[in-house]
Amino acid sequence: MTSQKRRENRSVSLIREDSSEFLGEGRIRRSSFERVSRNPALKLPGWVGVTPFLLFAFLFLILPSGVLLVGAFFGRDGALTLQNLIDLGRPRIVSAYAITVQLSALTAFLGVVMGFLLAWSVTLGGLPQALRGLLTTFSGVASNFGGVPLAFAFIATLGRVGLITALLKLVGIDIYDAGFSLYSFVGLALTYLYFQLPLMVLIITPSLEGMKKEWREASVSLGGGRWTYWSRVGLPVLLPPLLAAFLLLFGNAFGAYATAYALTGGVINLVPILIGAQIRGDVLHNPGLGYALALGMVAIMAVSIVVYTWAHRRAAKWGLS
Repeated sequence: MTSQKRRENRSVSLIREDSSEFLGEGRIRRSSFERVSRNPALKLPGWVGVTPFLLFAFLFLILPSGVLLVGAFFGRDGALTLQNLIDLGRPRIVSAYAITVQLSALTAFLGVVMGFLLAWSVTLGGLPQALRGLLTTFSGVASNFGGVPLAFAFIATLGRVGLITALLKLVGIDIYDAGFSLYSFVGLALTYLYFQLPLMVLIITPSLEGMKKEWREASVSLGGGRWTYWSRVGLPVLLPPLLAAFLLLFGNAFGAYATAYALTGGVINLVPILIGAQIRGDVLHNPGLGYALALGMVAIMAVSIVVYTWAHRRAAKWGLS
């Protein structure tokens, strides 16, 4: 009896030791890795995980900005000079900044308006749910479609011998005789809208989904109609996200180079094209002036980022960011 009782006690102690090696209802055995990970001396510092991001930001953001800042004060002969900054006041360069800002602001505004209406129609407008997935997929692809392929696509579609141009001629409509040109300011703006509009759809859709039904119900209970709701509740609440989206689209168009160069060949006086001509050109080779032009673009984008950050924080208060 005594030996049997001892065996039973030993079995119970073994079961208790074994059960202490299990966690939760899933009965998952602790691994030696978990025991080691609980040792504070063996834990990795928290900054290790963010090191790749910091390295990437340094190599592709901070370091290039420093190169621009330093290079803007050196002339063609390598001597220190302020002439590059003074040359930013030339009429041609001022005109390039003005045209670039106008093009970016126009495409950003049209992208915000049309993209908002499109996103609203599939989110809150009652259109079939299947269209939402189709629109989101297309927007994700089209918003990243740019450069030479986009320019070629528009030339093959709306060029002088493009498909749509030829089809319109069959019904007696010649858009080029009417004054349209794909290689003009209007044509370039139309091309930019191809990636601006879907980008706006991707940006504003989460904000529209965050609109609470209680706001609409409260407006209706107080006797307000659809116009009252959108003019006094909906649009004021969505104003910070819309402003943030406008600034994001503005920056997206402001720095575009490949699409404009491939489509117009430098005919339109844009800052990115001027920078390319100064840095890589044979006749207008002046890297210092190119750095100064890029530094001016950085300054404009810095202001846009500050305003965007403010608008994003205002949107976050309503849970729409």
